[in-house]
Amino acid sequence: QMMMQWRKVVFGCLTFGVVVSVILRQKVFGFVKKSGKKGARMLSSGITVSTPKQTRVGWIGTGVMGRWMASHIMDAGYDLTVYNRTPAKCKPLQEKGAIVASSPKEVAEKSDVVFLIVGYPTDVKACILGENGVLEGIKEGGIIVDMTTSEPSLAASINEKCKKMGVYSIDAPVSGGDIGAKNAGLTIMVGGEKDPVEAVTPILETMGKTISHLGPAGSGQHTKMANQIMIATTMVGLVEGLLYASKAGLDVKQVISAVRGGAAGSRSLELYAERMLKRDFDPGFFVDHFVKDLGICLSECKKMGIKLPGLQLGKELYEKTQEYGHGRSGTQALLLALENMNK
Repeated sequence: QMMMQWRKVVFGCLTFGVVVSVILRQKVFGFVKKSGKKGARMLSSGITVSTPKQTRVGWIGTGVMGRWMASHIMDAGYDLTVYNRTPAKCKPLQEKGAIVASSPKEVAEKSDVVFLIVGYPTDVKACILGENGVLEGIKEGGIIVDMTTSEPSLAASINEKCKKMGVYSIDAPVSGGDIGAKNAGLTIMVGGEKDPVEAVTPILETMGKTISHLGPAGSGQHTKMANQIMIATTMVGLVEGLLYASKAGLDVKQVISAVRGGAAGSRSLELYAERMLKRDFDPGFFVDHFVKDLGICLSECKKMGIKLPGLQLGKELYEKTQEYGHGRSGTQALLLALENMNK
């Protein structure tokens, strides 16, 4: 009889523990459900959070930055399908195990989440909306993440088209150049709905250190425009300061060391000053693409009815850099344009 009573006590304790556990899971963790995929989390909206070995990832654009960003995703354990207009640029990723697709459509057919980082807004339109584009292949519930620096209005337009198809769209341009891409240290500026953004955040974290969700579709691109305006005027000041120091007969390397800890210190100085000293003008970010970005900035300013003279000057000087034949050089090639103007 005593044994029977003991068993009842034990059974009662176990039952109580199970009930408490269920209540806690519902109350504290109610926002997370288990998806059909083992180990994956499902948000209350029904979107599954990205998980290595389970979420199929597509990547379009394997250029100066895209190659490294995609590589970090693979290193984190995600299966990857890639596409580039020049197939040979996919080779490093293919050698790591990525599947090479023949079109953006094929990438989408084999992916749950599709990322792209291409050159121009026209490329974004072609890759997503065009013939054999992502929208022709992606399944309902899929997520598209555009990391190209592009037009805020295009991001909003793509988002509207995606909504009608039951697909989610995110704009997530980046800052940090080729070094940030190689070191997984990018700053990522994100626009889109909350749950899709949360779902792809584990993937974004493989390539970036600072990830900021800034609002609805287009917000990431607007933030990137503000970023580019700041960089344009900073680069003009940096190049002019170094050119002045050189013409004054100073040791430019010493000048850089002297000013980097003061108010003149900047991320641009850290990334590009040494390169300019070494006459290294290889692209971390193409001048051609930067001129494109500044053109978008000016277009958005016109829509807002604001005038930014520093931005206008920066664009003109970078256009001059193009005229001197340095469009495919890095943005630090602005130095060459100013040197030519001072001969």
